[in-house]
Amino acid sequence: MSTLQRSPWREPLVWLIIALPVMSVVAAFALLFFAEDTIDSVADPVKSTAQVQVVDLAPDLEARRVGLAAEVTRTGDRIDVVPLAAGFDRNARLELRLRHPVREADDRSVTLVATAAGWSGDVPSLDATHDWNLELAPPDRRWRLLGRWPAHAAQAALRPSLASAQ
Repeated sequence: MSTLQRSPWREPLVWLIIALPVMSVVAAFALLFFAEDTIDSVADPVKSTAQVQVVDLAPDLEARRVGLAAEVTRTGDRIDVVPLAAGFDRNARLELRLRHPVREADDRSVTLVATAAGWSGDVPSLDATHDWNLELAPPDRRWRLLGRWPAHAAQAALRPSLASAQ
């Protein structure tokens, strides 16, 4: 009996051996292409010394020292900040930064003016379909409160990012 020899290109195993590495390379380039759009910088200025990254925690320590806390509520395009503790300068303007969790280009900032209950400002067409990272601070940035605003929530809590010393 004579057997016919098949060409190696007609063997499925040869195609599998070639296809797996090729698909891995294509997938890696696709991942880099789509990930490039979401790579953003860190919100805080970070200084590198040798292999250590250092960030200034003085605003967080000041907010903790004074005992600041607040609550943010949204009604339509209006955002209200209500203080939950004493220590706020009620005549000062505040800045609320709304940071998109992925895209820096979608970050928003609103200057809040003092009202009878706290501070208020307008943020037109704020997308409520995803979470927002919040930062509340005066213009001189001597203290700051941070929080996370969950998607579709009407309110969020703002606290110092450092826990109280026990």
